[in-house]
Amino acid sequence: MFMRFEEYATASMLGEPDSPPRVDGKLLFTNRWERDVFGLALSLAKAGCFEWEAFRQCLIASIARWEAMDCANQPRWDYYERFLEALLSVIASSDTLGAADLERVLAARKTAPAAC
Repeated sequence: MFMRFEEYATASMLGEPDSPPRVDGKLLFTNRWERDVFGLALSLAKAGCFEWEAFRQCLIASIARWEAMDCANQPRWDYYERFLEALLSVIASSDTLGAADLERVLAARKTAPAAC
């Protein structure tokens, strides 16, 4: 059975520590920038800019760092903030795109609501 990369990548996260939020089995995006950054990660991995598993390991590490923080210093939980941190990390280590360039593109979209 053949599977599209996007299906493989999201299915590989099911039931794992890096599993994205879902509602009725569908990915949940509260803000447009969350969907954009998720799509960007899939696109860059599919294009061979980095391995999906390398990204997942960065995401798991980002989540673990948040969990290890002292409660008094811990920011509010936000899966997609951890996702973005992991994406910036894997992009920086692969020399794919400058983190500042990516942050500039996403900053404009961060306040827009998700489209239905």
